[in-house]
Amino acid sequence: MTTTLLKPADVIRGWHLVDAADQSLGRMATQIARVLMGKHKVAYTPHADCGDYVIVVNAGAIRVDTRSKWKTKEYQRYSLYPGGQKRVPFATMLARHPDRVIKLAVRRMLPKNRLARRMMTRLKVYASADHPHANHKPTPIEIKRPKS
Repeated sequence: MTTTLLKPADVIRGWHLVDAADQSLGRMATQIARVLMGKHKVAYTPHADCGDYVIVVNAGAIRVDTRSKWKTKEYQRYSLYPGGQKRVPFATMLARHPDRVIKLAVRRMLPKNRLARRMMTRLKVYASADHPHANHKPTPIEIKRPKS
């Protein structure tokens, strides 16, 4: 038995479509990160960029699991100047930039290296149901919900 190690020239990239309407942010982000890394493929190679493209539509219609998270979750950034810390509540960020909410959630689930920056370029997020990638014929991804 041999181990398959992909080279960048051997990677075949697919296109996947995720409908974020009424999906849990965390569960959706983990499955998107898995596809971007290429862990869903048989020939997954950790040191090679072997993931696929992911298109997320209806980003403004996501949900979070708890109501307290809707009120208490904040996005924080810092400009490296004194007094340059900015905090934006989750509800405000979702109303103004729904694509950033999903991109930040997915980015934090990817490895912290140069490969992750390359993987993030393959994530396309749109607030509405329209997207310009229909000619790639993306296959829909079904977000798995927990058994209750």
